[in-house]
Amino acid sequence: MSAPGASTDDFLAMLAAERGAARNTILAYGRDLEQAEDMLGGALAGASPAQLARIAQGWSALAPSTVARKVSALRQFFGFLIDEGLREDDPTHALPRPAARRPLPKILSHDEVEALFATAEEAASGDAPQAVRLLTLLEMLYGSGLRASELVSLPLSAVPRDAPFLTVVGKGGQARMVPVSQRARAALSRWLALREAGSPWLFPSRKGHLSRVRLFQLLKELATRADLPPEKLSPHVLRHAFATHLLEGGADLRALQTLLGHADISTTQIYTHVDAARLVKLVNERHPLARPRSSD
Repeated sequence: MSAPGASTDDFLAMLAAERGAARNTILAYGRDLEQAEDMLGGALAGASPAQLARIAQGWSALAPSTVARKVSALRQFFGFLIDEGLREDDPTHALPRPAARRPLPKILSHDEVEALFATAEEAASGDAPQAVRLLTLLEMLYGSGLRASELVSLPLSAVPRDAPFLTVVGKGGQARMVPVSQRARAALSRWLALREAGSPWLFPSRKGHLSRVRLFQLLKELATRADLPPEKLSPHVLRHAFATHLLEGGADLRALQTLLGHADISTTQIYTHVDAARLVKLVNERHPLARPRSSD
């Protein structure tokens, strides 16, 4: 059996190499495991169910979502030990099963999206560089469902020449192909003709590329000009709108998972609640038993 102290590092290395876990996830899990060892006063790999139960008692003041993450880290860690033959038993049955509910995404209506685009298009009609840049950012957030970090860090080389796809590097360093709409390609062409040359980034700034903070600010300002509550708009809300409106249009959940870059389909399934009406209508109209029976 390998040294228990080294097994946490081995587990984190496995998360990065085999599962492509994001850096923030690895750091969070590493902190959770380290804190558990501190509470245990020794190596975590040899912990008994009673010891894990005592560790869990120390989480009583934490938010359910935090407890859920800690439980997940420990369950995955001991699962790793079992898979590697470092333990035969699983002590995690002593851990709580917090009912952490994923918050439902904020939703923008079609009318609100149209108001945003109308405002951005009017400002960009005179080819002012900053206005064209904002229109391009808006088109790519809503039209391709990019994360804020993915969008602002796009290199110039990611822009397609002929094929209507972007190559995006998402969480965990996973690359995926993202379709770019004709509207977004038109906005990109306008922006490429106006942006300052010499930078390797699609959206350059004085210190490298446009920051996520600045992108948030630009969207809040746009919401205000479009007579929408600024707190209602963010890059993530536009990503949610992209997913929601695609589902409303009949997109397949697996296809949506690929477009959003979700590693697990359960992450994508959060969007199904917003499309309940369409699903009910689909069953009522398309299910064989919903069709009128012919009279004898």
